[in-house]
Amino acid sequence: MTTYQWITVIVISLVTYGLRALPFALFSKGKLPPILSYLGDVLPAAVMGLLVVYVLKGITPMTFPYGLPEIIASIFVVAMHVWKKNMLLSVGVGTAFYMALVQFIFV
Repeated sequence: MTTYQWITVIVISLVTYGLRALPFALFSKGKLPPILSYLGDVLPAAVMGLLVVYVLKGITPMTFPYGLPEIIASIFVVAMHVWKKNMLLSVGVGTAFYMALVQFIFV
């Protein structure tokens, strides 16, 4: 690697480390400002809602496959989450299920 590339990697590493350490330095006393506590409560649901809109926005109900893979996979994700109560597992397995649907069933 050239000197320029090494400098770039070092700068990116330092900035990434600084951004990761900044919250711990700012809020080391364990008390979060009320706005951050509020955002911590509402943002997970907002992000999930945003993901649902993003997934379902491209459905074309008048042409094959009529949005069936997206709808089936969405129902599967909800069922998986109700069953296991694990968001990471639900989204991961749901993504794999959706990919299997579009690659093997709705070709």
